[in-house]
Formats: sequence, structure tokens, C-alpha cells
Amino acid sequence: MKMNAKLASLVKTLICACPLVIFADQGEISSDLPAEDKEVAHVGLETYLLTRADSLPVENFEDATDPYLEGYIQALIDIHYSEFAVLVTVKDHKVTLSNLPKNELIAKSIVEFVKDIPGVKSVEVEEKLSAKEEAARALYIERPRVNGIWFPESTVLFVPLVADPRQPRYSIAYRGGDAVVGTVAAAVALGDNFPIFRWKDTFRWHGDLQIGIEAGIWAVFNYHDIPRKKDGESCELVNTDYYLGIPLTYAVDKWSFRYRLYHISSHLGDEFLVNRPYYLDKRKNPSFEAMDLFAAYQFTSGIRGYIGPGIILHSDHTYPMRTFYVEYGAEFRFLGHKVDYHQLYGTCFFAFHIENWQIRKWEFDETFMLGYELSKLQGIGRKMRIYIDYHNGYSYEGQFFRKRTSYGEVGFSWGF
Repeated sequence: MKMNAKLASLVKTLICACPLVIFADQGEISSDLPAEDKEVAHVGLETYLLTRADSLPVENFEDATDPYLEGYIQALIDIHYSEFAVLVTVKDHKVTLSNLPKNELIAKSIVEFVKDIPGVKSVEVEEKLSAKEEAARALYIERPRVNGIWFPESTVLFVPLVADPRQPRYSIAYRGGDAVVGTVAAAVALGDNFPIFRWKDTFRWHGDLQIGIEAGIWAVFNYHDIPRKKDGESCELVNTDYYLGIPLTYAVDKWSFRYRLYHISSHLGDEFLVNRPYYLDKRKNPSFEAMDLFAAYQFTSGIRGYIGPGIILHSDHTYPMRTFYVEYGAEFRFLGHKVDYHQLYGTCFFAFHIENWQIRKWEFDETFMLGYELSKLQGIGRKMRIYIDYHNGYSYEGQFFRKRTSYGEVGFSWGF
């Protein structure tokens, strides 16, 4: 009987407590309950409401706790900059970033990324964590792992040369005034840089070292004055260049370097040969293997200069290439701004690229480019560009490499 009485009391308590939990916002706990039942129901109600509140996201970051904000920022950085293992600490909504990469351009991009997060009052950079912070994060830092990262995706150590006509990228451009290919032409490029492995904190300067693979195709089509033009034929493929390279890059502070071993082969288009059969006897194979070493310096977040000598290791006997060349240029980015609605960064840019090749008697070959670019991460990462450019010097199209020309382009590109 005593057991039945206790069971009945428990059932009574649960029956009374459940409606109170469901309709808690409609009033206080009923005063008709016995004192011990009030206590049980009140505890159950508080526990239920506490669990619900904990599961809700913080809508106002100004009211977020430091641990919440720290975890939120750490998660965002791990998503967008995972290859750098940056550490975040937050106190009084003041963020401290540790273990930033030695590359100044990437480090500044991370700092600006955090500054844009709601609720952040300030951002500071520390070279090392305190002993207490290191102990608290020992499990995170000391997990056994390789000293580097496989297949880093969002960034490159040596930023591509924007105005280089033979920079691997995806692009399409209308070309006008080219005396070699045709006064009305279209240039199409397919190419990318695939990072394979990045070593962190290397050599005495504690920079990052990366090896990757590059591949590219450049094709140009003539739309004007096509001989033996057939009905419905609007253009002809004049030339296609194929590129394969192995870049080894290194970055520390404002400096970045690229050593590259590469191969380029060129092939006249089938339609070009069909329309000009006399070129069958003139056809050559201007293929070669070369290596070069470039150094770039980031003067400010918007100004970068670079220079690099190269040497041709081997060329096809039908088109012998003399040995040396040097390339150099600069890039200027200005009027940068954040597109808040789309969470993108936009900036105008101007760049020039100059080459001097021994095979061209060391004469100047110049490309000037002006445009606008959009990226997800400030200053780094993949970008989309619209641009106009002017080229004055020599053709890049295969066996026409030593023919002088000049032309202008309006184009669109995407890639790093």
C-alpha cells in the first residue's frame, strides 16, 4: 500500500508539472500544489528552460560571452584559413591571434577578416601564447601531425603575375589589332595551379615552402580575313600552346619566391593549315624546357614588384631558342572596398609586365593591364577579374614568337 501511495504521488506530480512546462509563459506555478510538488515542478521547469536557452544561437554578438565568440571566430578561421592553424583567444571581446603565417599579405588578410566579425572590439597579434594559454591548448597544438599540409586550397605562397600573358589561368578575351594572328581575334586560356604540399616554419627564416603543379593551354582564333573561307566558317584556330610546370615557392614576411621548371610546346591549328597549305612546309615545332627564379616584394598591401631571370635548358631543333631571358613588373591595387551584402572584397588594379629575351635580341616586350577584381578573402585566394590590356612587342603564338606585333584586349578571367 505504501508503494502504491508513493507511485500515486509521483504520477500526480508529473501530471501537474507537465502543463506548467508547456504553458510556462502563461503564469506562475499553481499555489494549489502541495509544497513538495511545487519544488519538484519548479526544478523541472528551470532545467527545461535552461536547456532550451543553451541551444539557441546568440543573435546579438555584443552580448555574446568570450568563450562563445572565441569558438565562433576559431571555427571561421579554420574554415577559410585551415592550412595555417591560427589560434584565437578572446577576452572582453578583444581578440588575440597567435601563430599567424610569416607571409605578411596572408597575415593581414586574416586580421582584416577577424575585424569584420560583429562583436569584435579590437584585434591584436601575438608571436607566442602565454604559458597558461599554451597549457590550455596543449591538446590542440600537440596532436601528432605532419609539419605541413596536403593540398592547401584557398591560398598560394607566390601570387600569380596578373599581367603575364603566359600566366596559367582561365580567361577569354576579345583581341583587336594583332598583325600576326588577325586584326579581329579571340584568345582563350585554360590553366590552374594545384598546390600539392606545404611545409610550415622552414629554414632559418621560418617561412612556408610549397611544391605544386601547373598546367595551361592558350589558344587563339582568327575571325578576320580568313582565306578559302567556307560557308558557315566564322573563325579559324591559329595556334595552341601547351604548358606544364613544377613550381617550388617560398614566402616569408613581405618576400615571396618561385623556382619553376617547365615545358611549353606549340602547335599550329588544323584550320589555319587547311586554309594556308603553303604553311605545311614552313611548320616548325617551337617547344622548349626552361627554368626560372622569381622574387617578389610586397611594398604595401596594394603595391607589389617582382623580377626573375630564366634559362632555356633545351629547345626543338626545328626552332632553336637562345639561352637567357628576364621578366619583371609591378602590380598596384587601389580603391579597395568590401561588398557587405555579398561578403566579397573588390578592388581596382593596374599591372605591367615586361620581358627581355635573348632570342628577341633583348628588345622590350610589354603588357599593361587595367581592371577590377573580386575575391572572397581580402588580398588573397581565388579571384574573378574584368580587364583591358595593351600589348606591345612580340607575339606569343608558337612559331610566330619572334614576329613583332601590338594589340589590345578586353577580357574576363578567374583563378588565383
